[in-house]
Amino acid sequence: MEALRTEQIAAKALKRLQDDRYLLANLIFERVKELGNGAEPLVDMDVKLHKLPDIAMREIAEGKIEFTSIEDKE
Repeated sequence: MEALRTEQIAAKALKRLQDDRYLLANLIFERVKELGNGAEPLVDMDVKLHKLPDIAMREIAEGKIEFTSIEDKE
């Protein structure tokens, strides 16, 4: 994904989640926790140079992270 603006990345991530902003926020929150605990980014972004929420949103926008169901976490 080339140099897209944050608004474009957010729009693409929202589209992947059927425009559910609540779900997007929760998915970003969960992924940020994983990245903060040492998980490797699924996109070519350095955690030392980029903010974790930006990395998480890019992963969602590129289809690297998807929501399956809440029960899968349990």
